[in-house]
Amino acid sequence: MKELVEVIAKALVDNPDEVVVTEKQEGKNVTVELHVAASDMGKVIGKQGRIAKAIRSVVKAASSKDNTKVDVEII
Repeated sequence: MKELVEVIAKALVDNPDEVVVTEKQEGKNVTVELHVAASDMGKVIGKQGRIAKAIRSVVKAASSKDNTKVDVEII
């Protein structure tokens, strides 16, 4: 899931070198943390959080075949 979030985020931002994605696993729960530059935060979140919601939906769909629960946090 880490790679998926990283590819999506790098396509959205102006500074792809500053995108950092970390993954923490606790049993069947996985937390993916997305760090971007402050100037790119609005691009990743989108108007009314629509892009962030879309990223979470794509990750949720991709994780359903692995039978895991993935949370995406934008920091």
